[in-house]
Amino acid sequence: MKKNRQHYSGIGGQAVLEGVMMKNSNMYAVSVRKPDHEIETEVDEYHGVLENTIWTRIPFVRGIFVFIDSLVLGMKSLNYSTQFYEDENEEPSKFDKALDRISGGRGDKIIEVITMIIAFALALLLFVALPLFVTDKLKIWIRNASLIAIIEGALRLVIFLVYIAAITAMKDIHRLYQYHGAEHKCINCLEHGKVLTVKNAKRSSRFHKRCGSSFLLIVVLVSIVLFFFIRVDSNVLRLLLRIVLIPVIAGISYEIIRIAGRSDNPVISAISAPGLWLQRLTTKEPDEEMLEVAIASVEAVFDWKKYLKDDFGYSDEDIKEDME
Repeated sequence: MKKNRQHYSGIGGQAVLEGVMMKNSNMYAVSVRKPDHEIETEVDEYHGVLENTIWTRIPFVRGIFVFIDSLVLGMKSLNYSTQFYEDENEEPSKFDKALDRISGGRGDKIIEVITMIIAFALALLLFVALPLFVTDKLKIWIRNASLIAIIEGALRLVIFLVYIAAITAMKDIHRLYQYHGAEHKCINCLEHGKVLTVKNAKRSSRFHKRCGSSFLLIVVLVSIVLFFFIRVDSNVLRLLLRIVLIPVIAGISYEIIRIAGRSDNPVISAISAPGLWLQRLTTKEPDEEMLEVAIASVEAVFDWKKYLKDDFGYSDEDIKEDME
């Protein structure tokens, strides 16, 4: 057995309300610890917006569609998990009833879209428009364009880190981050050649190079570098450029994360380091019940025993022995 080397598994996921979503190819599973403490798992297929087209195979372009797909699937998985914690006795509001009538019963879908649009608009306001507005005011005292660009990037990074740190203090977010840690621990457990048990997962790292929060940090860092070199005088054009180039930044960031998740190259590891540091905020140590939920999600879409046999040389006896 080759237990000491790391090997890419192809699975990934995210934390949801009291649960974990795991995705393997087109299959995904959402496992949730219900209020009665039982684990409920839903398995389904998800096909990307441009699946099996040339666009999803072109480097620096495919990342745009992967990002969109992750947002759509993430919202779908989160909505599934929240239904177990909704008040069953709560009556739909007049707005909900009217929206269902108008949309033919698709009111929830419309609300999802509106929520995503509002969230995206707020993100643009906070992480794009605010740093731009502040640095524009600083031009009265600072005439150096390069220094202004550095300050804008640094301010964007500070806002991002403060935002992450602030929401970590919320009780519900803390539990979400614990499930995030459980997701990472299960993937790390397998990718380091260990049998997927609660005991082994508990000993595994809660930090992973392919993490979504690492991706967001890389997006911020790539934007800092890009806008240091791309400069225009008009404030309107500066704002438009920062919005228009978001897909480009996402595409570059995806390629970095993709390489990082498959390589132990020292240079790539150095680039990945800030994202792993950030995960000290965005992941927390899970308890054993959380790990059980994450394992249930993995097992619903991924044959980890076959994976360990094929990639690490395990036998049935080895797996049986390690599970005892």
